Amino acid sequence: MLFLFAALLGLGIGSFLNVVIIRLHSNEPLTGRSHCVYCQKQLRWFELLPVVSFVALGGRCRYCQQAISWQYPLVELITAAVFATITVWFSTDPLRLGVYLVYSAILIVLFVYDARYYLIPDIITLPAIIFSIIISLLLGNHWLNIMLALAVGSGVFLLQYVASGGRWIGGGDIRLGALMGAMLGWPNIVVALFLAYCGGAIVAVTLMILGKKKMTDRLPFGTFLSASTIITLCLGNQLVYWYLYEFLRLYHR
Repeated sequence: MLFLFAALLGLGIGSFLNVVIIRLHSNEPLTGRSHCVYCQKQLRWFELLPVVSFVALGGRCRYCQQAISWQYPLVELITAAVFATITVWFSTDPLRLGVYLVYSAILIVLFVYDARYYLIPDIITLPAIIFSIIISLLLGNHWLNIMLALAVGSGVFLLQYVASGGRWIGGGDIRLGALMGAMLGWPNIVVALFLAYCGGAIVAVTLMILGKKKMTDRLPFGTFLSASTIITLCLGNQLVYWYLYEFLRLYHR
């Protein structure tokens, strides 16, 4: 029942995240009524049911018959899956559970926004950094731990930005790195960065082999950073302990 409730909550939150992503890009206020992005016709409540409405409408607007982006059901389903996973993982720690659900919602917005528009919006990352620092302190993390994670998360990308003159990465990656540090702390920030670079390398090489990308093409690295942060929220401590165990085991051979 807890898993089901979390999944249903995730569907609803995912629907709201779609609104945030689309309206943030179009500079629309979040308070207006939902409408078709093509014909601007206001949508009724039964046209806004997560996933169900998309399927019932055949993926098209009921009024103008324009195709509805697959982003809508995919974000809703992914948010549902992430919420259900985090809820089951942290069901015995309600405070951390609530915090990580909020974190994951922020990261899903950044993931989709960078994937679609190749941009990491400061209007999301900057307030999220402040929020995450405060929450991390309330969760009992030492301020030195947080500052170290912030320095590592942002410093890795700042060095690349300076070395390349801004050609390799953008300033948004630096802010996202700081956000990752505020959310994860030390040493889990290292785990997230490692996963992001591995994932990015695998996808980049695969796309080049398939002829979809060239060496000079851009890749929305914020998507990998966001995804790796969500994974590390759940598995970061286990991965750190596993690595230390394997390292010490090999060292003492």
